[in-house]
Amino acid sequence: MAEKLAIDGGTPVLSRSDYGNWPIITDDDRKFVNEVLDSGIMAGGTAPQVSALEKEWAEFIGAKHCLTTCSGTAALHMALAAVGVGPGDEVITSAFTFLASASCALHQNAIPVFVDIDPKTYCMDVSKLEAAVTERTKVIIPVHIQGLPADMDPIMEIAGKHNLHVIEDACQAHGATYKGKMVGTIGEVGTFSLNNFKNLCGGEGGLFVTDNEDLLNKGVLIRCFGDEIDEVSRRRKYNASILGYMYRNQELPAALARGQLKHLDENNNIRIKNADYLREELSKIPGVIPPYCPPECKHVYFFYNVRFDPKAAGVDCEPKKFRIAVEKALYKEGMLVGQWQTMPVPAQDLFQSKLGYGSSSYPWAVNEDKGIKYNYDPAQFPAAQELCDTYTIVHGTHPPNGTELMEKIVTGFQKVFNNLDVALAHADDELYPGPDGALYGAG
Repeated sequence: MAEKLAIDGGTPVLSRSDYGNWPIITDDDRKFVNEVLDSGIMAGGTAPQVSALEKEWAEFIGAKHCLTTCSGTAALHMALAAVGVGPGDEVITSAFTFLASASCALHQNAIPVFVDIDPKTYCMDVSKLEAAVTERTKVIIPVHIQGLPADMDPIMEIAGKHNLHVIEDACQAHGATYKGKMVGTIGEVGTFSLNNFKNLCGGEGGLFVTDNEDLLNKGVLIRCFGDEIDEVSRRRKYNASILGYMYRNQELPAALARGQLKHLDENNNIRIKNADYLREELSKIPGVIPPYCPPECKHVYFFYNVRFDPKAAGVDCEPKKFRIAVEKALYKEGMLVGQWQTMPVPAQDLFQSKLGYGSSSYPWAVNEDKGIKYNYDPAQFPAAQELCDTYTIVHGTHPPNGTELMEKIVTGFQKVFNNLDVALAHADDELYPGPDGALYGAG
């Protein structure tokens, strides 16, 4: 007889104490943070920790220049401003990503255009990219989703053909590689996030990298109110020459990120080992689809995304309901699972209503007043919608967790998939799967 599911009154396979939290704080982190406290320097665009982090990150990924920022979102916006995106320009990005990959365009009065995803990689489907290009297109933002690089060669080829800028959203992919190249170094600008969830953690913060000195100099202005620097005294003139923002980072987050960087390769290798183990074992369970990594890529598994297929599991059930039932049953087994994005980005209310600045229709109205219409019907993005209906995140693949936890996770999956009829009977239970904030250093 199959073991009784926890959702039906049985004993859970896992407990919260089985999970180690992220990030791991080391003596390196404490050393750099203490340097900040001892120095009395807490902030500044050229302060010691931010300057050191810029140098060390550029060296790590093989870029010429790096600027620290207050977030990955800020880095994306800075990049669009630096390449000259303006009102009515179109910015193409992926339909499955975090909002900032698209909303950064709105902050430049530009208009996001979405491309559906590859159903295997969950990155932008490059076979659909060129059809989205118009005479108004200015930038392509490929997203290296959840640690997996987008297919950059054809993206760069299409960008070159149409004279478009490429800004890499590498906010989830620190240390990932595409054909031996570090992500963030292939397009004109690479952007990274340093928030507490990420493989490289600073608590908060971001990174803007480029090999282009002109873009670097524009980024410096945009990051600090557009203020000019006097060439002789090297002091701020308090004379804004362009529209800028307050996107500087601070010393304490930069110090933490410097300490974390010393262990990034080591920690990524643990993520990869855990992911490889789960892929090998979970792929043996009919109806479970582990994440895919093309052979030319290094996936660093910011999140571990698993999909469910009721037909392969031998169940006659609508796919979304099947996912919900399995997710709830896994959660009751003590497993930290739950969705990240619940819908394709163009399905979000912001894009359905197209309410922009001051509850107006701007920036869309810049072009729609000329007869150009923007349709964000989610039906145009079937692969992204199917993913959102059928996936969950299996949390805990980050260090310090290792094989012992992965084995328990596999046992939990096996238990649930041996009792799918019971799991489906509890599909409507009032349960809300997901991790607690402490798992990722959030209060």
